[in-house]
Amino acid sequence: MKYLLIIRRKRKMDQFTNSLQGIWTSFVAFLPNLLGAILLIVLAWVIASLVKKGVTKGLHAINFDQKLMRWGVANTTDDGNRMIESIGLILYYLIWLFFIPGILARIGMSNIAVPITNMFDGFLAFLPKLFAAVLILAIGYFVAKFVKELVQNLLETIDIDRFLNKYIQKTGQTSAAKVQSNRFTIARVLANTVFVVILIPVITMALETLQIRSISEPIVNVLNQVLAAIPNILVAVILLIAGGLIAKLLGDLLEGLLISSGVDRYSKYLSRSNPQMKLSTIITRIVQTVLMIFFVVEALNVLNLEILNTIGVAIIAYLPSVLIATVILGLGIFGGNALSSFVKDSTGSRMTGEIVKYIVYVLAIFMTLDQLQFASSIVNTAFLFVIGGLAVAFALAFGLGGREFAKKQLDRLDNKMQEEAKQIPGTASKTEVEKEIDSFE
Repeated sequence: MKYLLIIRRKRKMDQFTNSLQGIWTSFVAFLPNLLGAILLIVLAWVIASLVKKGVTKGLHAINFDQKLMRWGVANTTDDGNRMIESIGLILYYLIWLFFIPGILARIGMSNIAVPITNMFDGFLAFLPKLFAAVLILAIGYFVAKFVKELVQNLLETIDIDRFLNKYIQKTGQTSAAKVQSNRFTIARVLANTVFVVILIPVITMALETLQIRSISEPIVNVLNQVLAAIPNILVAVILLIAGGLIAKLLGDLLEGLLISSGVDRYSKYLSRSNPQMKLSTIITRIVQTVLMIFFVVEALNVLNLEILNTIGVAIIAYLPSVLIATVILGLGIFGGNALSSFVKDSTGSRMTGEIVKYIVYVLAIFMTLDQLQFASSIVNTAFLFVIGGLAVAFALAFGLGGREFAKKQLDRLDNKMQEEAKQIPGTASKTEVEKEIDSFE
């Protein structure tokens, strides 16, 4: 029994010795990898620290915080310094990320290192594309900026703003200070338009260089559509500019003809409260507006957008109704004021003239709404109610409470008609309206 116990103890000791020997052997075999991992950690820390410190000091040396403030990225110097520190930290951790796969592979954790390695392989393969895209953007930006400055200087040299203002504004209508403040506005707008037109294909090329289809394809498609629409947009803009110039020239010609014809003498019948309102100016503005509407609709058709084409067709189809309604309303206002003046001169009653004027106004407004087809049934019903209500009110007033007043007014009217009948024909004094018509003829 004792012999068996000794044998068992010896076997256990041998097993323990073999285990220790295996552990030591494994440790000795793993020691180079461990030392390599430690060396990589130290190397990564040294390089990352040096890069962080060098970048931070270099950015401070070139006053990068001031440039960030000038670019509008940072508000204060402290914000600029914090951004510089953040750039240094980003580079510090990026360098650590480059070393982490090698460190993990050294200590036998390759399975964990594989995703990180694949990520860095993809990133390193993407770097040339990113560099090419950035280079394309940089070159395109400087070319577009150069062309923009060239176009702007050329347009400012020929003073295109002054040339267009001759046709857009009347001489002496704008103050010198306002003209100076708005100087070169059109030149800047055209130069910026050229800048954008050049930059769009550059951005398209840069996005295609990246070859990130999920991001680049939708943006490239949109940019291609915008680029394809630019010629149509330019034609539409040219049409609008030409329409504005034609409307301005024809408007000035028409206004001069109307002023020469003496039509402004009847402007007082439009509004007595605003003597500056001229009939020639109103007619001219209406004609200019109609011309511009035609050019705007044609510009919308040039854009080849279905919804805009539908809107343009609807505008043209509705335009005759608007013009007729405008004529009806204008004649109503003009006729109401003229008839009111005639009644005032004939009867000497201001109140009667005002009543006649507003009756004509109401008729013109209802006819205008009917022509514009604004709820025709409601407008017609409301008109009938207004006329019926006025008739009933007039009948009740004169039939019940105003018989004596009505009798006096009718007697006055009868006496005046008899006096006028006794006068020799052609010797009756003319009213102010009749004098105006005679002077016009």
